[in-house]
Amino acid sequence: MRPTDRRLGYLLVSPAVFILAAVALLPILAAAGLSLQRRLPIFNISEFAGLENYRFLILDPRFWNSLGNTVYFTVISVALELALGLTIALLLDRPFAGRGWMRAVLLIPWAIPTVVSARMWEWLYNVEFGMLNYLLTASGLASGPVNWLGDPFWAIHAAIFMDVWKTTPFAALLFMAGLQTVPRDLYFAARVDGAGPWAVFYHITLPALKPVILVVLLFRTLDAFASSTPFTC
Repeated sequence: MRPTDRRLGYLLVSPAVFILAAVALLPILAAAGLSLQRRLPIFNISEFAGLENYRFLILDPRFWNSLGNTVYFTVISVALELALGLTIALLLDRPFAGRGWMRAVLLIPWAIPTVVSARMWEWLYNVEFGMLNYLLTASGLASGPVNWLGDPFWAIHAAIFMDVWKTTPFAALLFMAGLQTVPRDLYFAARVDGAGPWAVFYHITLPALKPVILVVLLFRTLDAFASSTPFTC
């Protein structure tokens, strides 16, 4: 590449870089500056606190409890979504009757607005008239109603289950798109060489999906970490 072409490329890219920096970097700097201040708008108090806010957080056990629950939520939910999404994508990548309908049904949880799905699961988890408690009690799997949203242990796992139900289709959709880019000749050659299903998956499918896995991992980790903050139970 000639130096003139390189300079032209930098010139053409610079407006987009400037806009991204203004949109992404400036709010981060503003938030960092705000974290060093002590503000009480009711009493019109605004003063520089330095690192005192961070010191307060470090010494507050509720902060560490919240952070631990948030990390736990993120790790478990993202791991399940990756595993389930990849499994569903591999199953739907195979030709069978009704595959188109199954793909359409798969997207329903993801297409439902978050507010609607949250209210739906709140009803299902209700300790008094929730459908989940009714089914567990009627089937004999539980001796009485479970306080899904009132007990700290059950609450975080109920939230994980709801998040996995909601966002696994997103991961599966990206994995299905990634599977379409894998050359079918590689699968045919592997079968001719006598490779089994696990060998084909490990040596062909998984390496080809590494970029998609990284994208899904990044997006879902950021989203799960943000939506689970703060878990103080």
